[in-house]
Amino acid sequence: MAKVKTFKTIFPAVSVPLNDDYSINEEEFRVYLRWIKSFYDKGIQGIVCNGHTGEITGLTRAERKRVVEICAEECGDKMTIISGVNCENTAETIEMAKDAKNAGADGILLMPPHTWLRFGMNPNAPFEYVKDVAEGADIDIIIHLYPATSKAFYPVETLIKMCKEIEHVKCIKMGTRVTSIYEHDVRELRKQCPDISLITCHDETLCVSWFPGMDGALIGFAGCVPELITKAWDVFKNPEKHTLKEAQDASNRIYPISQAIYGGGQPSGEAHARLKEALKQRGIFTSALMRKPVLPLDQNQINWVANGLKLSDLPKVDMEQYK
Repeated sequence: MAKVKTFKTIFPAVSVPLNDDYSINEEEFRVYLRWIKSFYDKGIQGIVCNGHTGEITGLTRAERKRVVEICAEECGDKMTIISGVNCENTAETIEMAKDAKNAGADGILLMPPHTWLRFGMNPNAPFEYVKDVAEGADIDIIIHLYPATSKAFYPVETLIKMCKEIEHVKCIKMGTRVTSIYEHDVRELRKQCPDISLITCHDETLCVSWFPGMDGALIGFAGCVPELITKAWDVFKNPEKHTLKEAQDASNRIYPISQAIYGGGQPSGEAHARLKEALKQRGIFTSALMRKPVLPLDQNQINWVANGLKLSDLPKVDMEQYK
């Protein structure tokens, strides 16, 4: 049976384990992906590699392509494979999108050029950027929406134009992080672009961000504690079968480890380091090493992660069965 590509699911933004020399630990990465794949029937039907959680800015172009190849080999038979693409100019962005496609990706998570975060952009630039990449690489796209407080935020009018006029735009990763704007924009997109998948990326307030009726999530958190995320997603995806109390219970179970990793703030390099530490403490990774300039955690942060795992009742994982 042929794979059905979907943009309405839980996408873990997977981490990448490293060896002591900072090279990618490919064997451990494969075992990790097999573990993630085991949650397919529970709601994880896609994965995102080369996201911020996957240290995209710390990997070389060749390494990013290799990461996609491994994901496609391990999970591409049934899961939708998405690769993050981050570049500062359109021509090279198209080449990196082609790299991902040739390596086995079904689509890309298209980040804005980070120069826009510092200097802002022409209001017409985001549409032209996405259109050029879609046409140049001929690949489906998840729009990576940056926070409303940033200079790289796309207003809802721009998003609607992208969805209506660029056929390859299939999904928006709603990273708005201002609740009033988030809910307004979700409602407008639902009215104007009902076929577009809208997924949250608010790891730090996951259940709250699902309330407007989302199509899934794209979060690093799902690659660390998938058993909690999939259980909570079942409640919010099928509200007619569940109670408000069940939604609150799911959120309460997630909260301690969410606080330990994200501390109430949005994901950052240090949060990704804490997430990787959680993977180590759960026995999924043998090392929590991150690519510099992200530095190792101090003992207080390591203890903080351990306490979050304990309070959320997250035991070690038996990875032998996936080897």
